[in-house]
Amino acid sequence: MGARPVQHESLRERIQDRLRDFASGTPARFAVLVFATLIAIFTVLFSLPIATTSGERAPFVDALFTAVSVICVTGLSTVDMATYWSPIGHVFVFIGVEIGGIGVLTVASILGLIISRKLGLRQKLMAAGDANPLRIRKGPVSESQAVRLGETGNLLLTVALSVVVIEFFVALLLFPRMLLEGVPPLEAAWESIYLAAMAFTNTGFLPTSTGLEPYGSDWWFLGALMIGVVFGAIGFPVIYVLRKYLLRPRKWSLHVKLTLVTFFLLTLGGAVAYFLLEWDNPDTMAGMGIDQRILQSLFISQMARSGGFATLDMGDLDGSSLLVTDMLMFIGGGSASTAGGIKVGTLAILFLAAFAEAKGVDDMEAYRRRIPPDVLRLAVSVVLGGATVVAASTITLLLITDDVPLDYILFDVISAFATCGLTTGFTASTSDAAQYVLAATMFLGRLGTVTLAAALAASTRRQLFRHPEERPIVG
Repeated sequence: MGARPVQHESLRERIQDRLRDFASGTPARFAVLVFATLIAIFTVLFSLPIATTSGERAPFVDALFTAVSVICVTGLSTVDMATYWSPIGHVFVFIGVEIGGIGVLTVASILGLIISRKLGLRQKLMAAGDANPLRIRKGPVSESQAVRLGETGNLLLTVALSVVVIEFFVALLLFPRMLLEGVPPLEAAWESIYLAAMAFTNTGFLPTSTGLEPYGSDWWFLGALMIGVVFGAIGFPVIYVLRKYLLRPRKWSLHVKLTLVTFFLLTLGGAVAYFLLEWDNPDTMAGMGIDQRILQSLFISQMARSGGFATLDMGDLDGSSLLVTDMLMFIGGGSASTAGGIKVGTLAILFLAAFAEAKGVDDMEAYRRRIPPDVLRLAVSVVLGGATVVAASTITLLLITDDVPLDYILFDVISAFATCGLTTGFTASTSDAAQYVLAATMFLGRLGTVTLAAALAASTRRQLFRHPEERPIVG
């Protein structure tokens, strides 16, 4: 009789050990499993009658698509988010985007830190793998990282604090402007908190059917949203370094420099492109003054990087502007951020490799630092993986839809892959089959490139021999 509880306890411990080994040993697979589980849970939640304003059960495709969009912090929807979902439904949305925006592995590590009040090696490795796929490699790893393994606990603290502080600060900026618009105080408080969360998580859902229309020309309101989007998109490692810099000035890491410089150049370049391309477009900026053209150009350029908010109808943009938006969405934001895309760091690495080749040097260098070749291989793999997902989804949608322009389909596909949320209207009006394809694209876009990078990093091994060299023709 006394031996059975011991056996039962031993079995439970073995199961817990296996789960911990799986989570820390293969964080990428663990992330996919947990994300899929969360999507299933939120699909059930959105299928509940209390989640809709009508009190009726939502169709499966709408519940599933919303769950994927929420957990993957995309912002695309098949229904009018403001009017279709009840207050309970919007609470589900709010909770889902907070979990999805921070990252599943990071959330798990933060919860473990709160419960146990300490961070073990397993949790450090899991959280570090969520922030940087290069951590998930077999064998020793160089400590020349943006965030060192010993700093993982402080990084998790920065994640938790930044979510609370930044969202609260953005909500404080939005709240008085809503009061001036005549919104009742309680509604203004909820809507400001809701919008702040959607901005920081780079989701872009709106709590009201009027959307941003009352504030579409307001520098203060749109500026507050851009602040939230920027802090969410630059990445938690960058926020962590900036926080340390404010406490005690020190040199920035290469990752921070590349992220901030590339991020700024893309935002500025996108704004200039929209300013010029939409100057004479009667459906967008033709009747605006210079100040409004500048505001709208900056806002679109920033939102195209994964923010998802829109003051103009994307379907009214010129074809050249749609192409610019496609490129900005595909690039996305910073690594380990709430934004999607291939990430600005990936783009920076590709350009540095091209510059090194043009100069005829073997090493990629930036800010007096040498970048190892394995980083370039991962960058190329991420870009090719993303391009493959976009191409496959676009071709599939072209085959199952009729009378929809290619640029509209491509726009929404890239928006889904990059978890941006901007749309030409195709997503909401297309068939159920096409919406399933877009839901899969969102899932792959949120996890696919990171998982690919992590898998490649984990599979790195030392080869004890080298084959003879031969150079194929390139270009």
